[in-house]
Amino acid sequence: MLIVDDDPLVRSLLCGFLTSAGHACVEAEEGANAVRALERSDFDVVVIDLLMPVREGVETIGEIRRRWPLVRIIAISGGSVRLPSASLLNLAAGMGAHETLAKPVDEHLLTLLVERQLRIAPETPPVV
Repeated sequence: MLIVDDDPLVRSLLCGFLTSAGHACVEAEEGANAVRALERSDFDVVVIDLLMPVREGVETIGEIRRRWPLVRIIAISGGSVRLPSASLLNLAAGMGAHETLAKPVDEHLLTLLVERQLRIAPETPPVV
């Protein structure tokens, strides 16, 4: 799993959830670092926040879809003052995220979404 979030506490929490469910995690603090991680290693699932400094999640999702179409994506967001999380998550789904999840992230729901994405045949990229 590749966990992408600008908040180190959130990254640690999400990795903790997934590690306790038996998954290995790598962390990246923003979109450009996530792309570099994907260039170096193979990941089955990317869990990515949508609002981050330097390079935001929506832009990064677009690049992941183009360069690694078989990677499964779960977009997460707590929204912002100007943009509610539902709007951002709908945008992420339109860009190719397979699943979306509002913050604060529920451990059991995240684990279920990851497990579902791992079961889906990797040769079925999303329709964008």
